[in-house]
Amino acid sequence: MEIFTSLEGAELLARWAHFLAGITWIGLLYYFNFVQGPFFNSTTPEVRTAATRGLVPRALWWFRNAATFTVVAGIGLIIVHIAEENWNWTNVLTRPFPQGLPLLTGMTLGLIMLANVWGVIWPNQQIVIASAEATATGGQADPRATGAARRGLLASRTNVVFSIPLLFFMATSAHLQLARAATTGQKTLYIIIAAVVVALVEINALTGTTGRTKQPLEKIQTTILSGFVLWLVLYVVFQLVLD
Repeated sequence: MEIFTSLEGAELLARWAHFLAGITWIGLLYYFNFVQGPFFNSTTPEVRTAATRGLVPRALWWFRNAATFTVVAGIGLIIVHIAEENWNWTNVLTRPFPQGLPLLTGMTLGLIMLANVWGVIWPNQQIVIASAEATATGGQADPRATGAARRGLLASRTNVVFSIPLLFFMATSAHLQLARAATTGQKTLYIIIAAVVVALVEINALTGTTGRTKQPLEKIQTTILSGFVLWLVLYVVFQLVLD
């Protein structure tokens, strides 16, 4: 029963919950983009409407709540670390805590992805679902539905892009040791450069619906490739700045 009565047990449970929820969240993200989206593009309007009314709301419930629980469990894990080791995020810049910067990178990407889920994807999908309900019952389609679907798609594809470096930095944080000997200035520079790069990718998802910068998000293959490009950029910056 020590797992329920000690800080070590609390850490284990929080980490387990974080992993379970994260797998559910990212799994559904990939389902929407790699499976459901292509299926909708190849099927009939009648089948698409039926799925939008019946399947999509259920999948989105698990999707957005898994995203929330992933972040909540991650915050819980940080709180346990603070209680165990008197550890805090100032260690990222002032003390030799090598996991801090990789974890900060992954955590930032995760928080942006959560904001996209609740602030962009879900509100726009509500418009699409309501429009499908209206047309199925003899009403008029919502003229906003097409634009909402497009905006949700761009945010969802951007989350796929973010997920690739997120999983890398979270999973390998204990192995990226460069930050141990880096100065406060080096760490600050990395944070600034990484923040600018990530912000540019996010701004591309939130502004406009067409254009050359949106082209990599049009296809699954180029979306995945963009994720690896973002990972490579962040990793190279991490290596060059902190070396």
